[in-house]
Amino acid sequence: MAIHSHLLDRLDLELLLAVRAHGSLAATAAAAGVVPSVVTKKLAALETRLGFKLFQRTTRRVVPTAEGEALCERSGQLLQAFAQLEADLQERRSEPMGAIRLAATFGFGRLWLGPALAEFQARHPALQVQLQLTEQLPNLAVEGYDGAVWLWSVQGRRASEWVGRRLARNQRVLVAAPRYLREHGVPQTPDELAQHDCLIVRESDQRFDVWALRKERDKADTRVRVQGPLSSNSGELVRDWCLDGRGIMLRSLWDIAPQLASGQLIRVLPGYAMWDADIHWLAPHRAQTPKRVRLLIDFLAERFKGEPWKLRAAAKVSAPRGSRPAP
Repeated sequence: MAIHSHLLDRLDLELLLAVRAHGSLAATAAAAGVVPSVVTKKLAALETRLGFKLFQRTTRRVVPTAEGEALCERSGQLLQAFAQLEADLQERRSEPMGAIRLAATFGFGRLWLGPALAEFQARHPALQVQLQLTEQLPNLAVEGYDGAVWLWSVQGRRASEWVGRRLARNQRVLVAAPRYLREHGVPQTPDELAQHDCLIVRESDQRFDVWALRKERDKADTRVRVQGPLSSNSGELVRDWCLDGRGIMLRSLWDIAPQLASGQLIRVLPGYAMWDADIHWLAPHRAQTPKRVRLLIDFLAERFKGEPWKLRAAAKVSAPRGSRPAP
């Protein structure tokens, strides 16, 4: 449906969407703070200019006609484009401003994303950054998020709803406390994990008692079924058990870098890792990404590209080859 500029202006488009949203002329008038006759006259004048009826009126509701529904859909697109254009022009004239609403998982959000966002906001003081920590990826478009920093890419049916960019590589590694390795010995092959107390995190719908490890040297994959007396859906609790010497844990390198650097935890089978937890930017599809969001994405990519957690953990990369306890 073609919309001619001499027949419609922005206020007309806003009126159409308001009437459709409220479902009655009286409710539309109440929301606008005017008497109902004002809305009635404006709508009638618009229909006269266009030459067709936009809404069917009953005693209780007004319902868009086919022409009205088509015009409402096009009006929404135009108003969104107007808003984006104004935001872009404002950002071109001055320092980026406005709000950025993000989602992230609790652990990575608190340890790594939070400090990065504080620095980014300090660089751009006219911005407000709102971070929601959650363990379930929200429906970004429906819930009004600009994006999410998540620990894996989106696969399957819902992937078409989003755009993504990898911000950094990450891997899950095997670790244990020195106390556990002294008391139980150090596994030398992945198969030996089956004879150890393994601390299991039950935080996804995937099978949690099978660890899919990849040998870094030749990229060979191996799957090991593990077991142990302790498991939890809380990764932080499992980490606490591991620090207390209760078993071997498979955990993201970003999460345990400080403990590796201090020697509280030690890599086990350092030639193996699980490569399934890269850091990704996810966002709803949109015609154009605001400048403030583009700046944030580029900032995060630069901040995390060097995998700072890997550098922090570099001092402690292998387990001591301690003697096994006597049988």
